[in-house]
Amino acid sequence: MTRQCDRPGCGEAVVATLAYDQRAGTVWLDDAGEDLDPHAYDLCRRHADSLSVPRGWHLRDRRRGVQTRLRVVTG
Repeated sequence: MTRQCDRPGCGEAVVATLAYDQRAGTVWLDDAGEDLDPHAYDLCRRHADSLSVPRGWHLRDRRRGVQTRLRVVTG
């Protein structure tokens, strides 16, 4: 069975897993693994590619085949 995106109303297949550390203000996007991680969120390609993080947080996109993204949202 294929896992589906965790975004409400989206039924697309999962390609990425989102995890975060609130204290560090960091969000990681990794390729979706075989096993479900209860501490992470599954996202489809569209939602992973358009992800934005809160102001002052770091986004580390570590997915293979995606140009590495390290972004800090300011102002």
